[in-house]
Amino acid sequence: MSDIRVLVVEDEPVASAAHAAYVGRMPGFALAGTAPDGQSALRLLAELAAAGQPVELVLLDMNLPDLHGLDIARRMRAAGILADIIAITAVREVAIVRSAVAIGVVQYLIKPFTYSTFADKLGSYRLFRQQLAAPAAGAGRAGASQSEVDQAFASLRAPSELPLPKGLSGSTLEAVKEYLKQQGSAVSATEVMTALGMSRVTARRYLEYLADAGTATRAPRYGTPGRPENEYGWNRS
Repeated sequence: MSDIRVLVVEDEPVASAAHAAYVGRMPGFALAGTAPDGQSALRLLAELAAAGQPVELVLLDMNLPDLHGLDIARRMRAAGILADIIAITAVREVAIVRSAVAIGVVQYLIKPFTYSTFADKLGSYRLFRQQLAAPAAGAGRAGASQSEVDQAFASLRAPSELPLPKGLSGSTLEAVKEYLKQQGSAVSATEVMTALGMSRVTARRYLEYLADAGTATRAPRYGTPGRPENEYGWNRS
């Protein structure tokens, strides 16, 4: 998968430079440009598309000097610009957040934030793109399966955004994560049970949690006696 071309739309020069530098540090992403206001952003998006270098992701501030971020998103869609949008803003009003989701904003990053948080969001977005691209690359595939679509959308949520279910502990979760990281191939709940000394049901709960969060991959394991079971691997993307 080629680098994802990113446009940073931010009116504060220091913040704009910081976000552009963050993009430059992220593997799998390339900075397509920066824009200080909505009109400049729309013009640059159109120019890059006409030049055969379309932007695929817009990091969009909601409060700009000329246009609100929601207006920019609407104008993008009306102009046929289908770049995904991650809102990077201090705006927290529920109505704005709901409108952003309705318009197709795929992530919402609230200022101030650290590079680690930024990297988590963009890493999740890249994984989302990779997982949707994988079925299309399969020979003779007409589309994605339900599980593939579920996995792709789950990857947009960072693990920290998913509340830990009742009965699961943070320390045990870390142990399961470390075990997955150390394995060269996907493992089953039975194998985790044996390695970490917990029941199979408990092991499966932790593995399902990690798969739903996009931290682990999940796929059916075939070729074993009895009912097929899922296998789980650390998501190294």
